[in-house]
Amino acid sequence: MSETTRNVQPVTANLGKDGAGELVPSRYAVRVGDIDVVLISDGILPLPTSTMSTNVSQADRNAWCDGRFLQRDTFDWALNIALVRSGERLILIDSGVGDGFEYFTRAGRSVMRLESAGIDLAAITDIVITHMHMDHVGGLNVDGVKARLRPDVRIHVAAAEVEFWKNPDFSKTVMPEAVPPALRKAAAKFAQVYSESIVQFDQTVEIAAGVSARVTGGHTPGHCVVDVASNGEKLTFVGDAIFEVGFERPAWQNGFEHDPEGATDVRIALLNEAAATGSLMAAAHVAFPSIGHVAKHGESFRFVPVQWDY
Repeated sequence: MSETTRNVQPVTANLGKDGAGELVPSRYAVRVGDIDVVLISDGILPLPTSTMSTNVSQADRNAWCDGRFLQRDTFDWALNIALVRSGERLILIDSGVGDGFEYFTRAGRSVMRLESAGIDLAAITDIVITHMHMDHVGGLNVDGVKARLRPDVRIHVAAAEVEFWKNPDFSKTVMPEAVPPALRKAAAKFAQVYSESIVQFDQTVEIAAGVSARVTGGHTPGHCVVDVASNGEKLTFVGDAIFEVGFERPAWQNGFEHDPEGATDVRIALLNEAAATGSLMAAAHVAFPSIGHVAKHGESFRFVPVQWDY
């Protein structure tokens, strides 16, 4: 037995037992002025690498993966949600994938991790759904979750998003065959179960002091981002507008984008905005905790992760 193995054994031997905790961190907090923001990992979604670059050659995709020491066929997409506290309001941004999809066994951890952070679901006053894909509404669809939320919780969703999912168009997407039916099912269940709690908005809405959502479209017609601004500081949670590959290759289109060309324009605009202002950015599918700055790098961009403060 090597020295390395002996050192690891006492840690791994306790995994899964009461009080053992998690081997890796699952939440990370920052302050934006007077507002608290916590990024929480819902887990990992293993998906074909082809879905992150539908408009480029296999050779170009392989070169990008090789340069990052990644597998060529499957990419582990991070899945992050966020929690924001502004004054008396506690705001959840997205809810993770939930438990309804047997092929996503490494995700669906949001509710558990909120609880481990000491967050009572009944304390959440507002929820913002960046868009109604299953990995953003699925956590709310888990049996028993609605009953644990406060009766007057406000779930903010763009009106264009609600309308789109009444009869969604997948003609421009490039997804694994099993995904579109699952997306339809999750969106329909969410819209039905939470019909009385959904508060629709058009272009922008103020959720709380310093916290607002704005529609970008692109990824889905009603996709929105959430801006957190306080005392001259700012962080934008961009949802699915920017993926891991999007900094270096912003023109690479993602198979989950319902309007690939529009999504490219949105992505580049958000990257330019972040680079020009120096504000922080966080995203649903950038490696946890996904918080960092954006710098211009020739015709593309560079993601500069925050230095962890712990």
